[in-house]
Amino acid sequence: MADLKEQCVFIKFYFLLGKTAAETDTMLREAFKEEALSQARVYEWFSRFKRGDMSLEDQSRSGCPSTGRTDENI
Repeated sequence: MADLKEQCVFIKFYFLLGKTAAETDTMLREAFKEEALSQARVYEWFSRFKRGDMSLEDQSRSGCPSTGRTDENI
């Protein structure tokens, strides 16, 4: 799979150029083919950039940890 960070950089670049999320999605599909992020993810990133969050790091999520393994239960 194509590097997520690389695709996010492209999304931010197109956002800063004033392109729409739809135009960006089309360009990503041309460049990355079947490895392109989903349309929903492209729109999520655009939404974050519009809110002023220009960080390319994924946001942390609350809720259950991705694994149930901790130092206490090993």
